[in-house]
Amino acid sequence: MAISPQQPLHDFEPQHDFFVGIDSDGCVFNSMEVKHNDCFSVNVVKHFGLASISRQVHQAWDFVNLYSTMRGTNRFKAVLLVFDYLRNMSLVQKMGVDVPELPYLREWTEVETKLGNPALQEAIDSASGEKHDELNKVMQWSLDVNISVGEIVYNLPPFPGVRDALQRLQGKADVIVVSATPDEALQREWIEHDIDQYVALIAGQEMGTKTEHLTITTEGKYKKNRVLMIGDSPGDLKAAQSVDALFFPVNPGSEDTSWANFLDVGIDSFFNEEFSGVYEEGLLEKFQELLPDTPPW
Repeated sequence: MAISPQQPLHDFEPQHDFFVGIDSDGCVFNSMEVKHNDCFSVNVVKHFGLASISRQVHQAWDFVNLYSTMRGTNRFKAVLLVFDYLRNMSLVQKMGVDVPELPYLREWTEVETKLGNPALQEAIDSASGEKHDELNKVMQWSLDVNISVGEIVYNLPPFPGVRDALQRLQGKADVIVVSATPDEALQREWIEHDIDQYVALIAGQEMGTKTEHLTITTEGKYKKNRVLMIGDSPGDLKAAQSVDALFFPVNPGSEDTSWANFLDVGIDSFFNEEFSGVYEEGLLEKFQELLPDTPPW
């Protein structure tokens, strides 16, 4: 019987009274723009034949993945969102470009929670005809994205303050990585900069959603106000809220300032159980002002 990808989450046992989940891309590493601009969207143009609207692809991709309330969305859901936006762009309509509908991918994302390449491969293996062809094309895009990330995204150190924060959490909190990034990239990036030593577990997209990561590792194991999620996207906030966890936002564009705030105020507030209330509300208000839900075009 095959071992579930989520088994490490189920095997996780608390060693301390406090828990901290930390997102990776855009939160620990300044990797969001380089990954999305130089790895994701260029491969969308390549694999789906959208060279004639390359500028619009980049514009829609950046809005969904970097500059909106959808920031941090899983890659497969992001493709669907981007294509939906492209089909509604007047210039794309005037040019008569056929933007793929991807109905089988949409169906798969609605029923599968472990939205990674392994689960997609299982869907491909059990499919035939148009469904097989569509999902296989998406898989080739996803594989090429990973290749591009491996070739391009390196020598990218953590934001200032991250290492200090991880060191200060040691011995007081159980720390895990909670991410929608593929496990291979997470392992490589955290090991490259020697910060994997500070976390008990690295959970990527193959282990399920961020909500699942937090639910399995924390539910019934920690007291209220002793579970904290650190992230840079509304999806991170939603995952934290789903398990009634506290949330510390790393604000896009002000990451250095955010980590300095966490070191100066956030950590002590968390361990003193004074985080919720005025302090957290002020953080959330500023964070939610940064990311719109309406595109600029």
